[in-house]
Formats: sequence, structure tokens, C-alpha cells
Amino acid sequence: MSFALNQDTLGRAGRALVLLAALAAGMAVSLRAGSAAVETNRLALAVVDPGGDAVEQAIVWAVPVSGQVLPQAPRATAQIRQVDSVFVPAVTPVRVGTAVSFPNLDDVRHNVYSFSPPKIFSLSLYLGTHAEPVVFDKPGEVVIGCNIHDRMLAYVLALETPYFGTTGRSGRVELAGLVPGEYELHAWHPDQKATPATRRVTVRGSDKIDHRFTADIARRWLPPARD
Repeated sequence: MSFALNQDTLGRAGRALVLLAALAAGMAVSLRAGSAAVETNRLALAVVDPGGDAVEQAIVWAVPVSGQVLPQAPRATAQIRQVDSVFVPAVTPVRVGTAVSFPNLDDVRHNVYSFSPPKIFSLSLYLGTHAEPVVFDKPGEVVIGCNIHDRMLAYVLALETPYFGTTGRSGRVELAGLVPGEYELHAWHPDQKATPATRRVTVRGSDKIDHRFTADIARRWLPPARD
């Protein structure tokens, strides 16, 4: 009797182990599938000039247009450094509400200011890091300069979407992790003569969507992009 009970107990234990193994295998497959979906849900975007050459330091972004619920905006921060009397990076996209600091790494004082309507501010002459960052609380293009060094220019583009990026020397950038739905794609460059045409795409959660913008730009000097 004892032997029979033990056999029955062992049988149930064995079946339980088999079931647990199957569940674990299923979870592993599900996790891999979910991971693959995240990895392949991406927009591969490129910006070129009319001659087909790569355009670096262009900002591209995706605007949801089908009522998607977007991720909550965390308390975001960004930094634009002053190095050798140059703003680095020269072009910065941020989500509306981002606090941007402007550390001065030079041994001369700089003044940082903007008269652009989305964000008018002035940081008096200083060395090191100014005590208060600047919060970009309205969408739009902000041109930043230094009253002491006219060559110093930087651009901040404040956006109401979390899906954006800046092209590097290759002229390319990828956006990933988009909530499935319909989006309108945009591109912008500080030297553009006209706004590149937009495009609408539908992201289904496991897509690889490629798109190329053509930007007619009047090339000026900007600090090199860093891929």
C-alpha cells in the first residue's frame, strides 16, 4: 500500500514537473516573441539633400494621429555644453517640459540667451554650470546664442511627442518602441529652405518601416555630428 501511494505521489510529482517545464518553455517563447516584437517595431529614417548626400543634425519625429495613449512623460533633462566657444550639440530635440542645462566648460564667460517666442530667456555671464536649467515648456523652434560670441549658435526643437531623434553623419536615425497606431512623420533642419514633406505610416507593433526625407538646405557651418 505504501509503495502504491509512493508511486502515485511520484506520478503526480512527475506530471507537475512536466507541466511546470511546459509552462516555463511557453513563457520563454512568449518572452522571446515579445522581445522580437519590440526589436522589430522601429522606424528607420534617413534625411538626404536633393543630390542624395546625407544630411546630419536633422531632427525627425513621429506624431501619433489615431488617438494612441502615449507613455507618461518623465521629468526629463538634457544638456547643451559650451566647449571652445561652441554649443555641443548644436541641434537638440526635447519633449515639451524638458529642463535643459548649459554648462560652460571654457575658461571664459558666456551669456546664453534666446529671443524665440516659444522660450525667451537670458543666462547672465557665468563659468561652470548655471544654477537654474531652462525648462522648454512650449512646443517650437528655439534659436540660442551668446551675446559675447556671435558665432555661437544652437537650436532646440521642443516637441509634444516622445518619438524623435537626430541624424548623425550617416544621415540616418531609428525610432523604436512606438505604440501601435497611425503616425505622421516629420523632419526639420535649421538650414532648410522649406519643410520636407510629411508622410503617414501605420505601426502595427512588429513593423520595420523605412522612409527617406529629402531636405533642400543652405548648408552653413555647424559643429560635426557625433554618431
